[in-house]
Amino acid sequence: MRLHCYLIVLAAAFITATTHAAPPNIVIITGDNIGYSDLGCYGNNAIKTPNIDRLASEGVRCTDFYTASPTCTVSRACLLTGRVPQRHGLTEQLGGIEGNYGIGLSHREKLIPQYLKEAGYTTGCFGKWNIGFAEGSRPTERGFDEFFGHASGNIDYYTHVYAGKHDLFRGTEEAHVEGYSTDLFADAASDFIRANAAKPFFLYLPFNAPHFPSARNKAPGMPNTWQAPDWAFEAYGWSPDEADPKRRYYAVMTALDAAVGRVLKTIDDQGIRDNTIVVFYSDNGAFMLKDRGLEVSNNKPLRDGGVTLWEGGIRVAATVRWPGKLPAGSISDTMLWSPDLLSMCLEVADLPVPHDRVFDGKNPLPALRGEAGTPHDFLAFEYRNYKALRRGHEKLIFDRKDKAWHLFNLAEDIGETRDLAEENPESLETLKALFATWRAGTATF
Repeated sequence: MRLHCYLIVLAAAFITATTHAAPPNIVIITGDNIGYSDLGCYGNNAIKTPNIDRLASEGVRCTDFYTASPTCTVSRACLLTGRVPQRHGLTEQLGGIEGNYGIGLSHREKLIPQYLKEAGYTTGCFGKWNIGFAEGSRPTERGFDEFFGHASGNIDYYTHVYAGKHDLFRGTEEAHVEGYSTDLFADAASDFIRANAAKPFFLYLPFNAPHFPSARNKAPGMPNTWQAPDWAFEAYGWSPDEADPKRRYYAVMTALDAAVGRVLKTIDDQGIRDNTIVVFYSDNGAFMLKDRGLEVSNNKPLRDGGVTLWEGGIRVAATVRWPGKLPAGSISDTMLWSPDLLSMCLEVADLPVPHDRVFDGKNPLPALRGEAGTPHDFLAFEYRNYKALRRGHEKLIFDRKDKAWHLFNLAEDIGETRDLAEENPESLETLKALFATWRAGTATF
């Protein structure tokens, strides 16, 4: 009898230990300016993205996921703080050497890795930082144990130069290595996974691809074209000397997809797939700036693109995989956004929500499981010439170009082509008042 009771106690202890096993690993991967329809899983039959498509088929593909800002710097600050720009204060894109190597995001702000380290997570960041690289602002000074990447928003993929300055770092020291930046970041991320597979880790993998090339980041005489490895062109039967910008963009996307695939394979090879949450999304919508000649990505059926608050600037491709915890192959049309990811991290790491600041994210997991609707009454945005708010299927937007408020029903008009402002003046005024109340409540900056 005593032996029997002892075995029961041991079994109970084992079950308890198993139940309270290490929290899940968390991997957040961001693409840079991916179009809403640039992936096979979002209906693109021309660009080869089998690995990201498979990730979507193994998790939840989101159709109504938003980034909190339509530009790179600000969107990353919102992701990492769980707060809108009007609270954290970084409301503009960091530009030039002075901007990218300045303080950037206020040191008062606390980032995802700083929270997760309180729960015993090892943390790594590999790729594009773009929120300030002055002393005290660098990744390894803001909660990351490891960093390999660049300070600025857009380096040359091979020379790793930004505005004439070498911009590749390991920790806080310059790193001089050869290779295609997408591959370098994926390989560093894979090394990090292998080194930390036996303990909880947080991996932030912000690729600089497929961000458009910039002439100021090229050596004299070097063409300002999309850059990809030779094999990525050959995957389509094209020469690496292909001149068509659209085809070159396709190769960049396929190279990005392969890099994501290598990271996913590393997770599988380490036997930690079932205890790893993987999020993939674009930091903002693809840019549709006129006359640049390089905008060959696809935001359809959404209107416009990056640096605007039309749907093409803020509604982005996103997928979340957590085997056994989220339904594989499912589609969520629930309204969610990037600040929700910090709340998700706190939830799965069993960390309390701090009360010393306001968060704009909510735990998205019940919605992703299909157990609940959106955790948000509305989502509100403000950037430069635009103000916007979405509540339910209603979308309010102010465009200073025409100095008018517009109203759309996204359920019937995802492309924002039919303005309902004159037909529904009461709804227009209600949403305008709601926006004004929201803005007054976030007037920290």
